[in-house]
Amino acid sequence: MSKANVRRHILEKNRSPKEKEPKPTQSLLSKHLKKVYPIGLHRSSSSLSLSSLSLSLSQNSNDSSVTDNSNSPLEQRISLALRLITPPERREVTVAKNAQPQQQQQQQQQQSQDSCCGELKRCNWITKNSDKVYVAFHDECWGVPVYDDNQLFELLALSGMLMDYNWTEILKRKELFREAFGGFDPKSVAKMGEKEILEISSNTAIMLAECRVRCIVDNAKCIMKILNEFGSFSSFMWGYVNFKPMINKFRYPRNVPLRSPKAEAISRDLLKRGFRLVGPVIVYSFMQAAGLTIDHLVDCFRYSECVSLAERPWRHI
Repeated sequence: MSKANVRRHILEKNRSPKEKEPKPTQSLLSKHLKKVYPIGLHRSSSSLSLSSLSLSLSQNSNDSSVTDNSNSPLEQRISLALRLITPPERREVTVAKNAQPQQQQQQQQQQSQDSCCGELKRCNWITKNSDKVYVAFHDECWGVPVYDDNQLFELLALSGMLMDYNWTEILKRKELFREAFGGFDPKSVAKMGEKEILEISSNTAIMLAECRVRCIVDNAKCIMKILNEFGSFSSFMWGYVNFKPMINKFRYPRNVPLRSPKAEAISRDLLKRGFRLVGPVIVYSFMQAAGLTIDHLVDCFRYSECVSLAERPWRHI
C-alpha cells in the first residue's frame, strides 16, 4: 500500500465517526419530540382527540424542563386546544344548559306570584294612571257578551257619546244617564217628549247636548220597530255575527282596529233603519263593549275568560 493510500485510509477512519455523531443525536431528539408531542396538529376536518391529548400529558408530566421552557406556536396551539376541550369546561357548559330551564321556571313562578299579589296583566291601554272606573269596566264588562235588550241599548247610547267624551268620563256619569233615561228601557225612552228631552239636556251634571238626547230617543223608537220585526233587539244585533262573538287574537294595541268590515255593514243597515250616531267607529266600539267581538289582547287576563264566555251557546235573556 502506498503512503498516499495509507494516509487516505487513516483520514477516512478519523472522519467517519465525527460524521456519524449527529445521526444518533437527531434520532434521540426526534424520539424525544415525539414523546412530548405524540400527536400532530394540522388542518383537518376531524376534531382533536381528548384521549390522545390526555395521554400525552400523563406520559410527559415529568418533562417540565422541556414543556415549561418551550414557547413554540405548536405548544401554544395544544394548550389552547386543551382549554377548549377539557372535561371541567364541558361540565360548566352542561350546567349552563341545565340552568336555562330552571331560569324559565323561576320566571314563570315569579309571574304567577305577581298575579297572586294582584298585579294582573291587562290590555296595554290600561295603565297605572287609568281611573278605577275605567279599570273596573275593562275587568268586568268590556268584551263580555251581552244579550239583554236594555243593556244593549245602553251600550249603544254610551258608545254614541264617544263623539264628545272618552270612556272614563262617560262611565263616571253612567248612573246619571240610567236615571235620566229610565234604565234605558226602549219603551220608556221612545215615549219621551219635548219636556223630558229639555230637562235632560239642561242637567249640568249630565252634560249631554240636546241633539245627543234626541238621537237616543230616536234610536229607542227604531228599536221598538225592530222588536216588532225580530222579537228582540238582542236577536237582531247578534244575528249580524251569526249569534257567536268574533274572537280576535291581537297581541299589540296597534293591531286593534277602530272599525271593521262587519261594523261598516252594521252601520249601513242601522242608518237605513233610521238610527243616528251609528257610524262604523261607534258601532265597532259598541261591538267591543257588548262582546260581539273579543278584542282583549291575548296576554290580558280577561282574554281567556271572555273567550270561554263567547264559546257558550247563544242565549237570549
